[in-house]
Amino acid sequence: MSLNRRDFLKLMGGTAAAFAFPSVIVQGCKRALEKASQRLPVIWIQGQSCSGCSVSLLNKIDPGIASVVTEYVSLDFHQTVMAGTGDVAVSVIEEAVEKKRKDFILVVEGSIPTKSDEYCTIGEVRGRRVGVREWVEKLGANAKAIVSVGSCAAFGGIPAALPRDGSGNPTGAISTAQLLKGKPVVNISGCPPHPDWMVGTLLYVLLNKGELPKLDEYNRPLLYYGKTVHEQCERLPDYKHNHFAKHWGDEGCLYNLGCLGMDSGCDIPKRKWVGTFNSCTNCGGGCIGCTEDVFPDYGNRGIFQHLNASREELNKLEHRETIETILKLRDGGVING
Repeated sequence: MSLNRRDFLKLMGGTAAAFAFPSVIVQGCKRALEKASQRLPVIWIQGQSCSGCSVSLLNKIDPGIASVVTEYVSLDFHQTVMAGTGDVAVSVIEEAVEKKRKDFILVVEGSIPTKSDEYCTIGEVRGRRVGVREWVEKLGANAKAIVSVGSCAAFGGIPAALPRDGSGNPTGAISTAQLLKGKPVVNISGCPPHPDWMVGTLLYVLLNKGELPKLDEYNRPLLYYGKTVHEQCERLPDYKHNHFAKHWGDEGCLYNLGCLGMDSGCDIPKRKWVGTFNSCTNCGGGCIGCTEDVFPDYGNRGIFQHLNASREELNKLEHRETIETILKLRDGGVING
């Protein structure tokens, strides 16, 4: 596995990893991983999802995902990438349930429908179609650890969104933690989550004999979600100097254009995407808050939280341009222009 100490520290969240993994610093990453255990069995179940989290995982560059899944993680089941199909594929999870295996990590991608199992089924067992809810309940009962990847699995996400007509969510989509109440579930939120967050969390569990990393109030690893996007943003100096972008593509802080980085936790501005190539804020797109529990709604965050504020409350805001933007929105104006 092409993962040296420097790359390992970067993957696991920077210098804080030196205190969490002293054996890696002393022995070297490869030796520490080899000593930790044999390949870690992973059963990856996909519910109501677009497979974007899996695509993000496959984009892992350093170390490459091929070395991760062949040397240290045994990806026993994954609907999208496994070679087996039909009864051969389903037999893997069927056997895990029947034998009550307790040696694997259960990874759940996508939300869980509760109004009908017909909304999301995975194979058949003795002629009966089995819903993802049943698989997750049975596998989650004995799993060594449970990890929800992506905001759909972590919080319900897009499949759990409420229609504007007030009719309620048609599938009754819920998160993994809502389904498995009382079970510890690690949430790797994001739409999609960064591949480092997924691989890093699995490696943490591997190196620590099943122990979970320190989590925030939303059960997300502090290694990756401990600071807000705003705190680490490449455009933070612009915010501090009252330099705001007025249109998409402009230089300056994107807060007045609806960026939600001030209220969203993750390290993308530092870690960046596609092998450290760029970030959501640096490229000018702004943060859409996809790691937070209210996503896809913007919620009471960013500039939107002030839309109903009194003029007295607005005058307490730090930047005059922000106040002017809020007043324009109240009068029917738009953010970009």
